[in-house]
Amino acid sequence: MAYRKWNWQKEEWPNFSYNPEALKSLEYQFMKANGIALGAFKHVQNDEKDELLIEILVNEALKTSEIEGEYLDRDSVQESIKKNLGLESTKRKLPAAEFGISEMMVDLYQSFNKPLTNNRLFQWHTMLTNGRRDLMDIGRYRTHKDPMQVVSGRLDKQTVHYEAPPSETMKKEMEAFVLWYNRVHEQNDETMLPLARAGITHFYFLAIHPFEDGNGRIARGLSEKSISLSIQRPALISLSQMIEAKKKDYYAFLEAHNTTLDLTKWLLYYGQTILDAQDNTLKIIEFLIEKAKFFDRFSNQLNERQTKAIKRIFNAGHEGFKGGLSAENYMRIVKTSASTATRDLKDLVDKGILLKTGELKSSRYWLALDKKYKT
Repeated sequence: MAYRKWNWQKEEWPNFSYNPEALKSLEYQFMKANGIALGAFKHVQNDEKDELLIEILVNEALKTSEIEGEYLDRDSVQESIKKNLGLESTKRKLPAAEFGISEMMVDLYQSFNKPLTNNRLFQWHTMLTNGRRDLMDIGRYRTHKDPMQVVSGRLDKQTVHYEAPPSETMKKEMEAFVLWYNRVHEQNDETMLPLARAGITHFYFLAIHPFEDGNGRIARGLSEKSISLSIQRPALISLSQMIEAKKKDYYAFLEAHNTTLDLTKWLLYYGQTILDAQDNTLKIIEFLIEKAKFFDRFSNQLNERQTKAIKRIFNAGHEGFKGGLSAENYMRIVKTSASTATRDLKDLVDKGILLKTGELKSSRYWLALDKKYKT
């Protein structure tokens, strides 16, 4: 196989380039969507704002881990997020992995406007690797002499997709990265627009691959911090949720740029992913507003069982209750008989609270909100 020169081996490293004109439309859409989301957020009630924050942070913690093949328990992550935010005090011992990623997500949210430092990166790495015993370097940059490679395939027939700079250069590489990051995020620096800053941040950090493990999760966190700095408030987007939905594209675009410093195509992909994450947040905000309106209108028309079931449907979020609500689901949620469930559901349909589809055992019930909120 012909020798490949990785991007960091080129004389111009780490001077990445891109075509600003190609990103112009995406940058405009980003700023427009940011204004719309900010306007909509003002109509969210205070208690719903905490719900929005928790949902975004929980989704991000779960999905950024899933991208790396680590599947965490949602309830434990949610409890950890609430505890780290000071919204809930629990005596239950929380799993190390769930608590660690939650701690990092909350710190990202709370310290978004603080300059980046090596020590903060070390703190995030320590949080991420909470409970790990298999790593040599925790809370510090890697020191192992073996090449840091991204590989796939059998041990006896591996494909090297990328090889990062050697460990001995980590101090120098990361000093340059932190200096660059803080410089391009200065408020008076308008040489680089938000999507370009966030996309290059993610790619640049991953290209260095400074830690023994956790690089992807920290890279995604850094790009979300970048977006927050650009809009001067916590971004509240679940970027990893969008990436995980099309994970193959993510890895393909990363690999396609391992030997070049021109990041135009990567930034087009990453910029669109950020826009998708913005749109998802806007849907959540609109859903929370509709939820508040719903209970203002109907709360005094619901019995205790119906209230419990409706809250359970709303808890599924704007993407809807998977498969719709069945009579069996209703019975299980509120712990009632078949005849009572049938009577309660018919009453909800008659009042225009639920819509019914199908017949007999195939009957399913959906919240009678605008159709954009239903699956």
